[in-house]
Amino acid sequence: MLIASTLVVAGVAIAVLSLHAINAAPPQEIAQATQPLQGTPMPEPQKTTAPAESKPGGERPTTPAPQPARPDDEAQKAGAKPALPPAPAEKTAPPLEKK
Repeated sequence: MLIASTLVVAGVAIAVLSLHAINAAPPQEIAQATQPLQGTPMPEPQKTTAPAESKPGGERPTTPAPQPARPDDEAQKAGAKPALPPAPAEKTAPPLEKK
């Protein structure tokens, strides 16, 4: 019985010392992981044509026609700019061979 009561007293002493150490430490500030939400700015109205009507069973028309991401050399000489920047050198690969 003496050993059991000694262990209980030691456990309570450790718990009291731990609580005292927690209360003695200055409070820690928690960093916010995401930016606070902000209102979304209203996009400027753009002048676009309405899409063409779709017909049942047919292909979906697109008006205006989609532009290629990389225009051909003739279009680039005429002033068309690519929609995507050129790939970095480490990401390029040799052209695929057609079989």
